[in-house]
Amino acid sequence: MDQIERFVISVLVANHSGVLSRVSGMFTRRGFNIDTLTVGETESPEFSRITISTHCDPGICNQIVKQLEKMYDVKTVKVMEQDQTVVRELLLIKINNVADKRQDIMSVVDVFRAKITDYSPEALVIEIRGESSKINAFIELLEPYGIMEMCRTGLVALERGGSCLKDA
Repeated sequence: MDQIERFVISVLVANHSGVLSRVSGMFTRRGFNIDTLTVGETESPEFSRITISTHCDPGICNQIVKQLEKMYDVKTVKVMEQDQTVVRELLLIKINNVADKRQDIMSVVDVFRAKITDYSPEALVIEIRGESSKINAFIELLEPYGIMEMCRTGLVALERGGSCLKDA
């Protein structure tokens, strides 16, 4: 039996309306789950890059890639190799600003190399970026101080070295 793994898939697509909807719709129709999805314009305004993370077995990942490659607006699909990829995500988190807990919160912020991006008498908004495991550990340490709300991006990923998705 195949083992469930996390896969990060980069997809270079035409940059026009409806493409993201068709790509995500393909996942829905086939019953594939998306853990995170990020999309943005590339260095060339005619293309967007979609980064999808999913947990599945290798056979399902292979099916996903084949289905994506069949889509008209898809230029390139690549499963990113874990040891050959720089992967990051961003978290904005709002914490209760309580005077007697502030120094403890500041210590966590310093240790994780995060930064406070907004300060008010009621709340602190903190920004951190890094690998998912770092983000998860940061959230876990801040939970006791009262998380008011948070917003987390999906993964963004680039292959290490000189190769580029557009050249694949």
